[in-house]
Amino acid sequence: MKKVWWLLAALALVGVACSFSSLLGGKSSDVDEMTPAVQVNENILFQDDFSDTESGWDRVKGENGSLTDYVDGRYRILVNDTNTDIWANPGKHFTGDIVVEVDAVKNGGPDDNDFGVLCRYQDVDNYYGFYISSDGYVGIARIKDGDAEMLTDDGSMFQDDAIAQGSGALNHIKASCVGDELSLTVNGKHVLTVHDSTFTDGDVGLIAGTFDEPGADILFDNFVVRRP
Repeated sequence: MKKVWWLLAALALVGVACSFSSLLGGKSSDVDEMTPAVQVNENILFQDDFSDTESGWDRVKGENGSLTDYVDGRYRILVNDTNTDIWANPGKHFTGDIVVEVDAVKNGGPDDNDFGVLCRYQDVDNYYGFYISSDGYVGIARIKDGDAEMLTDDGSMFQDDAIAQGSGALNHIKASCVGDELSLTVNGKHVLTVHDSTFTDGDVGLIAGTFDEPGADILFDNFVVRRP
């Protein structure tokens, strides 16, 4: 079943860059086996292994238990609403071409979820999102003026066997934002390239969300931003 996205009302939390926004419509590795995304080199613009809880990411908890926070050397996003995405940003600004990479593990909740990274983030209503799901779907979306559009031929996420599925599954996500070319690579396999020139610079981020069932719980580690 294809995941088709819907854009509903947004609920901003008290925090620098973390917002709740109802968006979107529509593997077996141990969490402790997360490996570094990229070795240190001169092309790295920013990196975070989340061992320092003062490294700049949001630490916000909603009334229903949804949260973004550091936990045991990783960064956790827990979404306890339905049809909702939660994201967080480190408060940076990048110009030119960049590549964003992270390791992500499903810690709990439904396989019918979405999670990934952001690039060229302007504000809560304007950014690019690179998504996978624990049931094997992928997609790249543009959120412009609060309207979400999946930049695929039919406007929906599609399945790809590159995704490690289920609880505890480790996925290495790589998003390339090079000129108007936006590419998504998962576990070393290129899965999607689209073209869009709406945004050319901005912050980066992490995102996770739900569809019909709440409880998506994703852990992130080894976040890296570098030049291509």
